[in-house]
Amino acid sequence: MIEASWIAVAFVMGLAARSIGLPPLVGYLGAGFTLAGLGAHLDIGPLDSLVLEHIAHLGVLLLMFTVGLKLKLGNLIRREVIGGGLLHFAISSLLLLPAILLILDLPWQQGALLAIALSFSSTVLAAKVLESKRELRAFHGRVAIGVLIIQDLIALVVMSLASGEVPSPWALLVFALPLLRPLLFRLLDASGHEELMVLLGLLMALAVGGYGFEYIGLSSELGALAFGAMLAKHKRAVELSNSLWSIKEIFLVGFFLQIGIGGLPGADALIFAAVMALVLPLKGLLFFALFLRFRLRARSAFLSSVSLTNYSEFGLIVTSVVLPQWTIPLAITLAVSFVISAPLNRHAHPLYEKLAKRLIPLERDTRHPDEQPVSLGNSQILIMGMGRTGRAAYDHLQEKGFEVVGLDSDPVVIEFSAKVGRRVLFADGEDQMLWQMLEMPAVEAVILALNDAETQIISTQKLRERGFRGLIVSHALYEDIAQRIQDAGADRTYLTMSEAGAGLAEHVARDLQPKT
Repeated sequence: MIEASWIAVAFVMGLAARSIGLPPLVGYLGAGFTLAGLGAHLDIGPLDSLVLEHIAHLGVLLLMFTVGLKLKLGNLIRREVIGGGLLHFAISSLLLLPAILLILDLPWQQGALLAIALSFSSTVLAAKVLESKRELRAFHGRVAIGVLIIQDLIALVVMSLASGEVPSPWALLVFALPLLRPLLFRLLDASGHEELMVLLGLLMALAVGGYGFEYIGLSSELGALAFGAMLAKHKRAVELSNSLWSIKEIFLVGFFLQIGIGGLPGADALIFAAVMALVLPLKGLLFFALFLRFRLRARSAFLSSVSLTNYSEFGLIVTSVVLPQWTIPLAITLAVSFVISAPLNRHAHPLYEKLAKRLIPLERDTRHPDEQPVSLGNSQILIMGMGRTGRAAYDHLQEKGFEVVGLDSDPVVIEFSAKVGRRVLFADGEDQMLWQMLEMPAVEAVILALNDAETQIISTQKLRERGFRGLIVSHALYEDIAQRIQDAGADRTYLTMSEAGAGLAEHVARDLQPKT
């Protein structure tokens, strides 16, 4: 009966939050406070609280495992990610610490931990917002996610040090974990694409990584992250992450319910949250200034900063472990930051267009890591998106003697292409400045080999609006998407799977032709 009440209240409150444009997590936190207020009527006992605590812990472990699956060193070892993440953490913590000590009259150790918790930004909110806008692969999306992973790693270190647990001698075996990677890869290959793959993910995140690390005296969160990171380079890491996403979200509901059920917020908690809400814009401004310092363009710096202008559920996790008395005030602060950040992220692009004239002069007068091409020179064919489809098209056309150039928004793809001799430039198809400034005098055809349908449609529209009359060809997975791309102005749109099947049939027909 109690569990049914949890689910019902969480669903109603989550739906209410979503209906007014807020993340459902805000509703789940409100559901926890509602359940706390109704606690006397629902008779929530110690056993029920223990069950909810266990569910909440599983949600945190799955969150860390999925973060680990995205932990690719190529996206992390970048100046703007490491420098921006570490400097923001250090500066914001140092600025918040004296204010917290002065206003709240806390011991400096508690004040330092509280300042650290407030310096983090929300992985869950940023990932959801960027995914909903199809911007996880864009440059600014990768910068934001990279900074968040740096913050998550710092949070794990803080939790491990603050808990005071002494690892057992068996903890030294952690350094041998990379030797398990070939075995883990084989297990993931053998698990298929359905329930066995999900069970493998749960086994790695909860049993082997989570409770395995806990058994040897290390953080279970660190174990889940480590095993996710070991699978990050597997070609099916994204598929595994997607398959675990819904399960992780359900368990994380338990975490926010647990926080709310812990007690109703008092006046002090509400005042603290209001003060932290006033400080929140300074957090975004510091990110923006640091990203500009690391030579990002104003657009990338602005969009990345907006994604990071919030407080973190991971900071809340850190607080629940090392400062449990501050969990409720931090929970209210988190919810208020989500209320501010969600609409800000939703309108980030129009907001930047209004502020662009003021922000662009702030850019450093040097080459930016997200610099977009001004001219494509004498290239005859432009390929947007250099994944497997784009690379195959590039190599085939180059063999035919055409002058080909590729554009992609993934810095890692660009670096790899340069190593193998392909001419690939950085560009974001959704950036209006790209299409306004790009010179392509010799381009006769454009191939849209992008994975994101919205970017394909926007790119097609922008090409036609700027007066391009050449051939635009795209691929699509579904017929309705193919029709939308053609309605935007593409000359031809091919269904990817149909073309793959036709290609296989052509090979078979050629091999079966009678030899003369």
